[in-house]
Amino acid sequence: MSQIVRLGRKYAIYLPKNIVSSLNLKEGDKFILKVEGDQIILKPLPRFLKKRPVWSRTSIEEFERESEELLEEALK
Repeated sequence: MSQIVRLGRKYAIYLPKNIVSSLNLKEGDKFILKVEGDQIILKPLPRFLKKRPVWSRTSIEEFERESEELLEEALK
């Protein structure tokens, strides 16, 4: 699926409603933006907090290790 969009004020790009709906995107979602040659690739990051408990006990080491694993997974 592709559509033409325009670069707006402060370099904003607004996503068409049908694309937002089809990908189930919400305001505030985060993305990875990559540039490959002359292409811009925008990939939504998964909503991690919906998959995991909000409150838990963890060490800094566990947090760092899991953060690195999640980032690697998102970059694939």
